Amino acid sequence: MNGQNLRDIHVGAEVLIVLKKDQRTGKLTRGIIKNILTRSSTHPHGIKVRLEDGQVGRVKEICGP
Repeated sequence: MNGQNLRDIHVGAEVLIVLKKDQRTGKLTRGIIKNILTRSSTHPHGIKVRLEDGQVGRVKEICGP
């Protein structure tokens, strides 16, 4: 599942995100969602989230619940 729809994303889900510094390379970072930062229902580049370790990025793929 991609991370463009807010309804698919929830706190505690395991996701792959792209950090701002990694947007050029497309390197993905795995983590658990702590906060959802985007408030619109969709976003073409992915919903912005904060992971439990404090990193912020846009969701590219949802891995698990």
